[in-house]
Amino acid sequence: MTERVVLAYSGGLDTSVAIGWIAEETGAEVIAVAVDVGQGGEDLDVIRKRALACGAVEAEVADAKDEFAEEYCLPAIKANALYMDRYPLVSALSRPTIVKHLVAAAKKHGATTVAHGCTGKGNDQVRFEAGIVALAPDLKCIAPVRDYAMTRDKAIAFCEEKNLPIATTKKSPYSIDQNVFGRAVETGFLEDIWNAPIEDIYEYTQNPATPRDEDEVIITFKEGVPVAIDGKPVTVLQAIQQLNERAGAQGIGRIDMVEDRLVGIKSREVYEAPGAIALITAHQELENVTVERELARYKRQVEQRWGELVYDGLWFSPLKRALDGFINEANQHVSGDVRMTLHGGRAVVTGRRSQESLYDFNLATYDTGDTFDQSAAKGFIDIYSLSSKIAAKRDLA
Repeated sequence: MTERVVLAYSGGLDTSVAIGWIAEETGAEVIAVAVDVGQGGEDLDVIRKRALACGAVEAEVADAKDEFAEEYCLPAIKANALYMDRYPLVSALSRPTIVKHLVAAAKKHGATTVAHGCTGKGNDQVRFEAGIVALAPDLKCIAPVRDYAMTRDKAIAFCEEKNLPIATTKKSPYSIDQNVFGRAVETGFLEDIWNAPIEDIYEYTQNPATPRDEDEVIITFKEGVPVAIDGKPVTVLQAIQQLNERAGAQGIGRIDMVEDRLVGIKSREVYEAPGAIALITAHQELENVTVERELARYKRQVEQRWGELVYDGLWFSPLKRALDGFINEANQHVSGDVRMTLHGGRAVVTGRRSQESLYDFNLATYDTGDTFDQSAAKGFIDIYSLSSKIAAKRDLA
């Protein structure tokens, strides 16, 4: 029986060439699987037909935009997930979504191997392969670019030799990955970390320095889930899409950073994530109003670890799964409205309200009607500082 390989297929030059390349290297039949996570571009049926024309014995396409938003982006919003306090895990969130479809296709078609188009020096190879073995430990993984030295020049030559139906025009100098949650740009002149980004690299956001009217938006959450914008009900996908448009028009969500890759190197990345940054900003503020202090403090530690696990490709790990339970529990009272002004590259919170609020006006006010018993403070301070006082008497003696 002929071996079968499932290939993560994008419809571009590299993965189109990989179909025939894998067949020649391994003698296996190739099943191409394309997953739409909101990256835009070509119609899914066009991509499916191209895969078949390039030699795939089967080709599957999946519209996973809602699945991606609800099962992958939403947990990140609930976790206020910002790797290194800045990056909203744009690419890292899409990989487990794609992995789930690759593994399902492998089981359906009796494949023994899953292939992807990643290089040997990035994070994505780890995210794909760690995810695949977590869902199907018996599957093998290959990466033609990494394992078979499938360089860009070789790919173009192979494409022309086999007369494959894919354009071999000059490639963009940048490496770009995008989905509905954001867009990542790297390589080219950006590899010199002193070089400033130019406007040409941005697509999801307008120049924040351009004069324009501000935009006020009210985002409604229920148990940490965005459910309405300006009072109109939305799905999670619609919330991200609408805020991509509105926050993006104000230049919000541009991130230029040097980040720590899992493989040990530092890499310069430029991101655009207007909807993600707007939603996380609003969600954080609503948590400030509705989450009890000690839970909120501990959750911030969990958020950092959760983001690191996802960035490092461990979406399906036991620890990540356990932390999901904590984060969902912490979000049970995160319901209410957050008003923000979108302008000049910033999403600024200007109001918040919630039936679950822990903010007590009568306790917080310094005016008439103050119900806080200030006389209790003296004794509290004496006891709270007692251990430090005792240590100081010893240490200063």
